[in-house]
Amino acid sequence: MATSIVDADTLLAIDLGTVTTRAFFFDTVAGAYRFVAMGSSPSTFGPPINNGSEGVRRAIDRLQQVAGRQLVSLEEDLITPSNSEGAGVDTVVATVSAVPPLKVLTLGLMEDVSLESANNLASTIYSRIVDSISMNDKRSLATKIDEILHQRPDLVIVAGGTENGASKSVIKLLDPVGLAAFLMPQSQRPTVLFAGNPSVAREVRDTLKDFTTVHLAPNLRPTLESEQLGPAQGELRAIFRRVFSLQDEGVQELDAWSAGRLLPNATGFGRMIRFISQHEPSKGVLGVDLGASSIVVAAAVRGDLRQRIYSGLGIGESLESLLRYTNLTNIAGWLATNTSEADIRDYVLHKTLYPNSVPETEEEAAIELALARELLRTAMRDARRYFPPDVPEIVTGQLPNFEPIVISGSTLTNTARHGHSLLAVLDALEPVGVSVLLSDENGLMASLGAAAEVNPVLPVQVLDSGVLKSWGTLIAPVGNARFGTPILRVRVALPSGEEKRLDIKEGMLTTIPLESGQKARVHLQPLRGYHVGLGGMGRGGSINVVGGEMGIVIDARGRPLRFSPDASRRKDLIKKWLWILSH
Repeated sequence: MATSIVDADTLLAIDLGTVTTRAFFFDTVAGAYRFVAMGSSPSTFGPPINNGSEGVRRAIDRLQQVAGRQLVSLEEDLITPSNSEGAGVDTVVATVSAVPPLKVLTLGLMEDVSLESANNLASTIYSRIVDSISMNDKRSLATKIDEILHQRPDLVIVAGGTENGASKSVIKLLDPVGLAAFLMPQSQRPTVLFAGNPSVAREVRDTLKDFTTVHLAPNLRPTLESEQLGPAQGELRAIFRRVFSLQDEGVQELDAWSAGRLLPNATGFGRMIRFISQHEPSKGVLGVDLGASSIVVAAAVRGDLRQRIYSGLGIGESLESLLRYTNLTNIAGWLATNTSEADIRDYVLHKTLYPNSVPETEEEAAIELALARELLRTAMRDARRYFPPDVPEIVTGQLPNFEPIVISGSTLTNTARHGHSLLAVLDALEPVGVSVLLSDENGLMASLGAAAEVNPVLPVQVLDSGVLKSWGTLIAPVGNARFGTPILRVRVALPSGEEKRLDIKEGMLTTIPLESGQKARVHLQPLRGYHVGLGGMGRGGSINVVGGEMGIVIDARGRPLRFSPDASRRKDLIKKWLWILSH
C-alpha cells in the first residue's frame, strides 16, 4: 500500500461526460506508470435517472471486470487506499463535462478592456454568458435589474479597475446586482466573483455580503495593456465545483472521492496541452476536443496556455444549435454522396434527441464527420483570435504552424476508418507547414491532466508509453499557384535505404507509407515562393519525421480550401481524397 499520494502505486480516474462515463485505471508496470484498463457506461446525469453516480458505478463495475481487480467493497464503497490483498486504489481523480453550462453575467468598466477580460475568463469553464454590463450601458437601472431577474444567472464575474485604479465606478457597477439579488429567493441568488481592482475588494464584499456569496480573485487587468486569467481560474474552478455538486449526487460523490479536486474536463485537457508545449519549445501545441455538448480549443507555446470552451457547440444534444452558424448546404458540401439536405436535417434532429446514438451506415458516418467539420470550423473561426502571440505563423490569416496537433473526442478518434477522420480534421483545421497529428483515442488527456495535480510523474510516463496514437506527419505547403502547378519537390530517405522522390502539384493530396515509429529523413524544396515553415518563402531544408498510421501525408490542396462550384466534380474529388487516406 502506498504511503503518500505522490508515490501512490495505483490511480483511478473518472470522467463524467455528457454521453459516456469512463473509469481509467493506472498502475506501475516494470517500474513506470502505465494506462492499464478502462471501463465505460452511458452517463446517467440526465433523464431518466438524473443521478450521475449510477453511471459512475457501472463504469467502475466494467473496469473491475476488465482489469480483474476489486475496487468496490460489498457495501458498494470505494476501497481506498489499496490493501495488501491487491484490492482498491490509492488515489482518485475526477473530471466532469456532463453539466449544463453555468449562466454567467459579466460586468466590467470598459467593453474592450475589463469586460472583455471577464468574458474571456468565463470562456475557460462550461458557461453561457446571458448578459454583460459596462459603464457605457445605456439601459436604465430598472431595466438591468429586470434582465438579471429574468436570466437568473448562476455566477456574476466582475472586473474593472487596474491596480489602485478606478474604485467608485467599480462599486457603482454593482448596483443592479445587489438590488436584483435582494429581490431573488435566497436559493436562486448568484455567486459573485470579483476580479478587479484589489484596493476595493473589501468594499465589494461588504456591499454584497448580505445578499450573496462573494469570492475574491486577483485582478484580471492589473494594467490596461496586460490580461492575466490564470490566477483567477483557481477560484473560478472552486465555484464551478460547488455549484454543480449541489445539482447532482454523482458530482458530490466524485468530489468527495477525489478529496475536493474535481476538475472541469476542459481544465485537465488544457493542462496537458500546456505540459506538452513546455517540451516542444520550437512550435506551439494545439489541442481540439470535440464533445457531445461542447468544443474545447487549447493552444499553448512554451507553457503559455490560451483556452476557449464553446458550450452549446457539440455533436450531441446541442447539435441543432450548429445551424445558427452554418447551413445544410455547407454541411452537404463535405459529402461524397448525393445525400439530401432533408436527410441531413433528420440526422441532426435524431442526434439531438438521442446523443448517445452512433452512425449505423457509411452514409450516416459521413454525415457525422461533415457535421464535425462544420462544428470545428465554427469554433476555430473564433478561437484563432485568442491564440498565444508567440505561436509561429507562416501565412497571415491561416492557422499557425502548431506541432503537434492533438485530437480528442470519440466522433473523430473512434471511427471505423481513421483516414476519414484525418480528412475531416484537415478540412476543418486547415493546418499548414510540418506537423504531427496525434489521436487521443481513449479520451485520456483530461484525466491525465487531473492526475498531474497529485502525481506529476504519472502523466509524463503514460504519455511516453505512446497512449496518443500518431496519425502521421503532415506536410502542408502554402502559397499561390494554379491547380496542377508544381509547387514542392520531396525526397525521402526511408529506413530500408530506399529513396523516394515526388513532385507535388497544387491541388494534390498524397501519402508516403511509413510505419508507426519508423524514422525517415525528408528533404523539402518549395517552388514558386511556397512556404513549408522552414524559414521563409521558398526556403527548403531537411527534417526528421516519424511515421504514423497514415505515414507521411502531403496536403497541397491549398489554404484556404477551395472547391469547384460544380457539385459532381466536388464529390469526385472528395471520393478521391477519402480513397487516398484509406489505402
